[in-house]
Amino acid sequence: MSEPVNRARRILTDAPADLLLDRVAAELARSYGITGAELFQVDYRLSVLLPLGEGKSLTEPGHPAWRCFDHQEPVLAAGTGYFPVSMRGERRGVLQLTPVPEDPVVVAELAEVATALGHELAAVSAGIDVYRTARRSQRLTLAAEMQWELLPGRSRIRPSFSLAGQLEPAYAVRGDSFDWSDDGTRLWLSVINGTGEGVAASMLTSLAVHALRNARRAGLCLADQAALADQAIYAVHRGDQHLSVLLLELDLRDGTMTVVDAGSPRLVLLRGGEVHEQPLEAQFPLGMFDGTDYESQQFRLERDDRLFVVSDGVIEAAGQDVRYGDTALARFLRRTGPMAPLDAVRSLIGDLRAFVAGDLVDDAVVVCLDWTGPQP
Repeated sequence: MSEPVNRARRILTDAPADLLLDRVAAELARSYGITGAELFQVDYRLSVLLPLGEGKSLTEPGHPAWRCFDHQEPVLAAGTGYFPVSMRGERRGVLQLTPVPEDPVVVAELAEVATALGHELAAVSAGIDVYRTARRSQRLTLAAEMQWELLPGRSRIRPSFSLAGQLEPAYAVRGDSFDWSDDGTRLWLSVINGTGEGVAASMLTSLAVHALRNARRAGLCLADQAALADQAIYAVHRGDQHLSVLLLELDLRDGTMTVVDAGSPRLVLLRGGEVHEQPLEAQFPLGMFDGTDYESQQFRLERDDRLFVVSDGVIEAAGQDVRYGDTALARFLRRTGPMAPLDAVRSLIGDLRAFVAGDLVDDAVVVCLDWTGPQP
């Protein structure tokens, strides 16, 4: 690693949380003659790149910044460089720098700095609102604020899998959510099809997510995770409120998928270009009855399989009194084969918005998981 990159990394580590861009821009000016630097963050809807400063928002799909964001590669255009700002597969935005010479060494070094910026943004975001506020093209509802704070991220990449998820309507989502975690040998994923309205729906989902995390971190098996969350919800609501949840645990060593279907969202398998709805054993939603026993089932993924989990807000999305439905979903999912999971999720949500000619009315959650096979 070059000395300018090392200096930029040290400066990012030492910079005040609100001055990351300013401090690294000053260092890039000294080391590379950069005179202009702007950070564009992708908004909650994944539809606009918003400047941290006073610049213009970017919505045009063909813009060099969007090409950089979509392909996760540096893009040079008319002396300006665009560099992906990402962290372990989580795409945060794009760093725009001017001027940037067409020198592969310089471009590679600036790309390293942009990645370091992505890691620092992730490190400081929990304790500062500057970057969250700048990501909003409109105000979040209180319920949506609560839901977004629950999420582990929107995308995750490891050698054996790639994963992405999105909530809609992004600025007014109520109860739908997802969660994930991995330890290098297993991946846990939960997808919640929420119920209710407003803050009450977010509070119910928050209780379920935290109960599931508590059970998972205690080392309980998947069926017992469901049972603990079921008891937690029933203890508070006595059966008056309940949640449909799909729990999955993927063994990254051999592709064995363990599933608990608690009245769950839809699970769809894309294998070899063909779409198959994965049959699941439906069980009671979490919190419906006292002391429900849950059972898990298993099936095996093949290398390069893709799984989609979608809530009923996707299937039931209505445009001109016509549902989006299973046929349109299957047809669109086939087209996502070449896309990375985040792009596939974003494209499906975009197709839904086009179908309903605007924002979705009901909550919808889409999660996409690629299993690339066991790694040596």
